Amino acid sequence: MTPGRDEQVVVALRTAARALARRPGIRDLEETLRQIVASAVVTVPGADAASISMTREARVETRHPTREAIRALDETQSELGEGPCISAIEDPPASGVVVAQDFAGEDAQRWPRFAPRAVEAGYRALMSTRMATDDSLRAALNLYSATPHAFDDDDRVLAGLFGVQAGLALYGAQQVQHLQRAVDSRDLIGRAKGVLAERFGVDDESAFRMLVTSSQETNMKVTAVAQWVADSAGSKAAAPPE
Repeated sequence: MTPGRDEQVVVALRTAARALARRPGIRDLEETLRQIVASAVVTVPGADAASISMTREARVETRHPTREAIRALDETQSELGEGPCISAIEDPPASGVVVAQDFAGEDAQRWPRFAPRAVEAGYRALMSTRMATDDSLRAALNLYSATPHAFDDDDRVLAGLFGVQAGLALYGAQQVQHLQRAVDSRDLIGRAKGVLAERFGVDDESAFRMLVTSSQETNMKVTAVAQWVADSAGSKAAAPPE
């Protein structure tokens, strides 16, 4: 990459990183991802539009498209089960970057059902890079171009960097969610143990064993049993969970 482009991508990534550090919430994560997508379009010379594709319940959703036409093309790939976005998510190369240089040319046979849709929508090239996430969440950053052969080797490197940055943002948010759920579960179980200790005159350890035993016998999660106990705290004679 040329020095000017090196500086551009570093500035863009630093800006996105600072935004993520200041905004740990889910809504703020979405704003961070939106900024990453917008920055990628500005920084990668061949890109005219961009989006993020993300798996959810066996379907690929589009997030933060810079144009509505891109949302439609992403959804078309999901419906057809083919396209660079799908390949980057499901079967990426070692680099994580999948490039279609010309949907009206050499790539028409590679994605025979999607290619005509892309050309019809005015886009001839598409570069998708797998975002660096864990196996529980698969996603890709997509860069569309109206110009065939718009992406060179430097663009691939830039797309890969933006994909890593977006993936780290998602991974960080996932960890925050997991930690928050763990804290919430601990607090819920603590309240339930307190209810059982008061109601049955047992100590903390025995109250927890009661929750675990009830969980095993009812085939409910411990947190579900704890929630039932907490909800029944106002009743003097609660019925056992079904």
